[in-house]
Amino acid sequence: MKIIGIPALVGSYDNYIWVLHQGRNAWVVDPGQSAQVLDYLRQHDLSLQGILITHFHHDHVNGIADLKADFPDCVVYGPEKTDNAFIQNRVKQGDTVRLNSELEFKVLDTPGHTDDHIAYYNADMLFCGDTLFTAGCGRKFTGTFVQFAESILKLRELDDRTGFYCAHEYTVSNLKFAYLVEPENADLKQRILNTHIRYPELHDGAQSTMGEEKATNPFMRFDTPVIKAKLLARGAEDNAESLFKTLRLWKDELDQSGELDNIDLMSMVNP
Repeated sequence: MKIIGIPALVGSYDNYIWVLHQGRNAWVVDPGQSAQVLDYLRQHDLSLQGILITHFHHDHVNGIADLKADFPDCVVYGPEKTDNAFIQNRVKQGDTVRLNSELEFKVLDTPGHTDDHIAYYNADMLFCGDTLFTAGCGRKFTGTFVQFAESILKLRELDDRTGFYCAHEYTVSNLKFAYLVEPENADLKQRILNTHIRYPELHDGAQSTMGEEKATNPFMRFDTPVIKAKLLARGAEDNAESLFKTLRLWKDELDQSGELDNIDLMSMVNP
């Protein structure tokens, strides 16, 4: 199985559309655009068998219509709560999506970013849309902070070896924030030193692993002693919802101020 991240909406949302293919068969995750996906499918003589959707946002679904026009027999899978007429198979936590004899995914409900959000996973890979990013997480829109915290805790239960695939390339900004939150984290410092982002090139394979995210992503570590103490000092209460909310609002504040844009990541770890 080959897994390729195709850049989309570059410069605005900086998405990845994930294409999985084996032999001549292909499946696509969260196509916010279609032209570059169709180009890739044609260049590699692939037949689109299915589309997997994680939530309703336009940058994850706007390419479906054109893909279905070229491949009318492909099946669209998506959350049961998503209001999108293209979804043929609506799924929820506990369901299994079987794409062929060798490829299937279990479904997790992961609301928070949106109230309809789901993730697809198996032992080898997790496609989590905007719930969790490389070294970060999505913003809260139509979900709640208590949902978001619970979703992160669900993802934290997945095996460390599981390959990690999210829908946006925000790694550098997320690492800046992660280091501001937890400069004591040696694993995080090593991750920063080893990070080389080549977006908007095609991305071949996983962006990360669940083990790396658990070790370095502050949103997977919001209740660990060091980060928890800092969040309590910022006014959080000692519960998952409040700790996660305080951390996410801290990141929102820095994003809105533009402060993270002015930080040189390597100078942070090598002052």
